[in-house]
Amino acid sequence: MSSPTAPAAALRARTAVYAAFVLNGAFVSAWVSRIPSVRDTLDLSNSGMSVLLLALSAGSVVAMPLAGAVVLRIGPARTVFLGSVAVATGLSVVAVSVDGLGLVAPAALGLFVAGAGTASWDVAMNVEGSAVERRLDRAIMSRFHAAWSLGTVLSAGLGVLLLRLGVPTWAHLAGFAVLVVTGTAIATRSFLVGAAPAAGEERPAGSITLRQAWREPRTLVIGVLVLCMAFVEGTANDWLALGIVDGHAATHSVGVAGFTVFVVAMTAGRLSGPWLLGTFGRVRALRLSAAVAAVGIGVFVLSPNVGVAMAGALLWGLGTALGFPTGMSAAGDQEVNAAVRVSVVSSVGYTAFLAGPPLLGLLADHIGVMTAVTAAAVAAVVGLFVASATAPHSDGVALGSARARPEGKLSS
Repeated sequence: MSSPTAPAAALRARTAVYAAFVLNGAFVSAWVSRIPSVRDTLDLSNSGMSVLLLALSAGSVVAMPLAGAVVLRIGPARTVFLGSVAVATGLSVVAVSVDGLGLVAPAALGLFVAGAGTASWDVAMNVEGSAVERRLDRAIMSRFHAAWSLGTVLSAGLGVLLLRLGVPTWAHLAGFAVLVVTGTAIATRSFLVGAAPAAGEERPAGSITLRQAWREPRTLVIGVLVLCMAFVEGTANDWLALGIVDGHAATHSVGVAGFTVFVVAMTAGRLSGPWLLGTFGRVRALRLSAAVAAVGIGVFVLSPNVGVAMAGALLWGLGTALGFPTGMSAAGDQEVNAAVRVSVVSSVGYTAFLAGPPLLGLLADHIGVMTAVTAAAVAAVVGLFVASATAPHSDGVALGSARARPEGKLSS
């Protein structure tokens, strides 16, 4: 519970950021739930579908390094809203291209636009989230990311229902496009007031450029931490279920059950993030999390039966929970430079989601899925060693009593 003395504007902004994260996660699941339908309608092979999916990632990779500059220029609220408009536009183009025209090229263009939109939206809502943390003096970024997970679950459930009802792809995507724009338009009205500098206006004292942020050792190391923990998370997303199926000759439903254990554990870990960070401090909490993740992966890989593999998945999920959101929070320690630093950290971290699946796929072809996922344990160990970079920025305003407590131990 937040302090009753917390400013009403900050509490409204907190709710608005939750909504932005839920909607962003919902977009991901809405699209994923339609991938099989899109593949079949366009008559694509699996490799052909992979190329189409690359358009979404390409849009994100192009937009994310620039998103910080956009946030500085127009502010988080307008960046989130315009990002949602780009997502809605892209989804609409995909809907028309697939069900109306049956053409791949315009569908790829639509996915590229949607990818660019969601990347800008992602950076901006993390910048706003870090600002809300500072206003409330509470480390709640992990709960914002838990809201993102909730959005994916709710949207996936809706996708299953719509598929069973026979709702066509175009109607699902077009309807979701309207929901996204309407939802973000309402939510961003409650974002914190903080006008972006007007064109030609002198930058605030202590501010840095995006290029300078890319040269900061602390920012880059935080990016490495986020990359490592994103790789740990992405490995589970892509390969955990297959690992159970291949490694224990289990049914597909049992494999999905193992992935469900991971997701539930990760969400629970994110919900408990404020307590963990308040109890242990940022650096120690991250080191503990990375160690738990590495142990969980080890248990998963060496498990003699499905039951032990499920226990490994549980530890894997708990250990994964805090890395990504806490890295974002650390990047936003200093408000004047939060946008550019979050943009850099996001750009570095998200490469794990882009490069991780194909790299692990190549490994799995040669040494098997269960052995290949040990790469995630290595990443977790690297994350453990670089976690010290998240100690509060020396020129920033840390949460809680950070100046008295070097690791930024936060009030719960």
